[in-house]
Amino acid sequence: MKTYDAEFEHVTTAATVAIYESSHPIFEGIIREVRELSRKKPEATMSKSKVTLINRVLADLLVILKDEPAGNYLEILDDAALPQVSDAVLVMVQFETALKAFKIRYYRLFDDVRKHYWVTEELLSKFRSKK
Repeated sequence: MKTYDAEFEHVTTAATVAIYESSHPIFEGIIREVRELSRKKPEATMSKSKVTLINRVLADLLVILKDEPAGNYLEILDDAALPQVSDAVLVMVQFETALKAFKIRYYRLFDDVRKHYWVTEELLSKFRSKK
């Protein structure tokens, strides 16, 4: 079966993938740092500047994850009632899990070309036009 003849249950867009690819590495770095802080002082209250920084990344991720199955459970940190570090980790782990599910859902091996691609509308249009 040719890739462009395949039916995909889940298809995203190149714009959504661009947000994922630009935000994911930043998110990974931040969650690593917040986990480290949590090991040292899990009950410490986060500063407003840390919450603002984290929320900027989480807000970008919400754009692509809010309509996904796990999107119902995602929310940014409360910057009015500053969270404890351990609470921030919990919220961020939910995002981490949703990001993993996003990649599993849309990043596929295309057997006939033996390469992984994001299953996007644009890619499928390109493959179909080669028919």
